[in-house]
Amino acid sequence: MVRISVLFLAFTFFSCGSSADKLKGNTVENSSGVATLTDEQLLDAVQKQTFKYFWDYAEPNSGLARERYHPDGNYPENDSNIVTTGGSGFGLMALVSGMSQGYITKEQGVDRLNKIAYFLGKADRFHGAWSHWIDGNTGKVKPFGTKDNGGDLVETSFLVAGMITVREYLKDGSEKEKAVAQKYDALWQGVDWQWYTNNKNVLYWHWSPTYDWQMNFALQGYNECLITYVMAASSPTHTIDAKVYHEGWARNGGIVSSKTKYNIPLILKHNGAEEFGGPLFWAHYSYVGLDPNQLSDKYANYWDLNVNQTKINYDYCVENPNKNAGYGPEYWGLTASYSRNPDGSIGYNAHMPSNDQGVVSPTAAISSIVYTPKESMAFIRNLYENHNEETWGDAGFYDALSLGNKWVAKRYLAIDQGPEVVMIENYRTGLLWKLFMNAPEVKQGLTKLGFKSGKYGI
Repeated sequence: MVRISVLFLAFTFFSCGSSADKLKGNTVENSSGVATLTDEQLLDAVQKQTFKYFWDYAEPNSGLARERYHPDGNYPENDSNIVTTGGSGFGLMALVSGMSQGYITKEQGVDRLNKIAYFLGKADRFHGAWSHWIDGNTGKVKPFGTKDNGGDLVETSFLVAGMITVREYLKDGSEKEKAVAQKYDALWQGVDWQWYTNNKNVLYWHWSPTYDWQMNFALQGYNECLITYVMAASSPTHTIDAKVYHEGWARNGGIVSSKTKYNIPLILKHNGAEEFGGPLFWAHYSYVGLDPNQLSDKYANYWDLNVNQTKINYDYCVENPNKNAGYGPEYWGLTASYSRNPDGSIGYNAHMPSNDQGVVSPTAAISSIVYTPKESMAFIRNLYENHNEETWGDAGFYDALSLGNKWVAKRYLAIDQGPEVVMIENYRTGLLWKLFMNAPEVKQGLTKLGFKSGKYGI
C-alpha cells in the first residue's frame, strides 16, 4: 500500500557570485549558448542553485521549508506559508551542506538553524510528533486531510534525522553552536515513538487528538518508512522494542522478495509495486542520512536494494514500452512529483514503472547519483545543456517534465529538491551520511534492530 502525499498541488546564483561570474573563464559554450562544465562544476551548479529552495525561498517566519515554491506566485488557497515537516528535515541537512560548501557562512546557517529550533519548539506537537503540515505564521497544525490533523510519525522521522545531523555538525563548535545543537537534541528526544505503536508490535503513521487512531495506517515494509523504525529504535527516551521492527515492518520476514526484473533482484517486496519496485523516492528519503553502503540486516543488503531499484527504473525508461517521447539513457527517472493531467493541467502522481504517465521527475535521477553516477550525470547534463531554457529555474531544475508533450511544471516541492541537495553532497563528500551514522544513538538503534555496517563499525 502506497501512501502518496496528495498535494493541491531566472537563472541566478547567490550574492557571492552570479552565474556569469562563476562560469566565466572556466568553461566554453555549446551551440545552444549554455556553458559546458566539468562534471564537478555541473554538480556544484545544480547543488548550489537547488539549495536556494531552502535558503532564499524558505518560509520567512519559521525559516523552515515551504511545502512548495511557485515562482509565479500562484499558490492554491494562498497557502505559500505552509511548512512541510518532512521536507524541512531534508532542508536541515541541506543547510549543513550549504555551510560546508560555502554557499552561506556558518554564522548565517547557525542563525537560521536557531530560528528554526525556536519555531519548532513552539509549534503544535502530538505526543512529541509534529504534523505533516504546519502553518508557518502560527505554528499550528494545517490538516493534511480531514482525519490527518495530528501527529505524522513518518514526516517527523525525516525531520529528526535532520535534527540529529545538525546536532552532530554543531556539537563541538562555538558556545553558540553548541547551544543550538542542544536545542535540536532536546527537540528530537521529545518524540514519543512508543506511543505510536498503539500497544502493538508495529508503528502507526498517524494519531489525532480528534480522531485518535482512525487513520489506522500501520507502517509495514517495504516503502519509504525504514528510517522511522531506525529513529524509533534509536530514541534514548521513548524507544521501541526490536519486535516492533521485525514483526511490524518486516512482517516476520514476509518483507523479503525472490522476484527479479530485467534479471535484477528486487530483494524486498515493494508495497503495491512488486514487479518493478516503487517510485524512486523510496531509495532516497530514508537514505539521506542512513548510509546504505555496507549496510545490511537479515532481510537485505541495503546498497544492493537501492542500486537495484534504481537500475530497474532506469532500464524501464530505456526500454520505454509505452513509447514516451524522449525516454532513454539521458532522460529517465520516475518518482512522485507534480504531474501532467490528461488535459495538460498540473496535478500530482506517484510515477513508477507500473504507473508511467510519461512524466519524468528530475529528483528521481539526480537524487540517485549515489547509486547510478554515470546514468545520473548523463541525465543532468542532458537537461542542463540541451533543455536549459525550459527546465532550469530559480531553485534548480523544475519539478516535473514531459518533454514529448512540451510540458514542464515550473514549480518546486521541498520533498523533491531536498534529496537532490543532500544526495549530491553525499556523492561529493559523504558528509551527511558520516554525521548521521556516527551519532551514538543511531549506532545503538541500528545494533538493536540487527543491522550491520562495516563502514561504521556496527
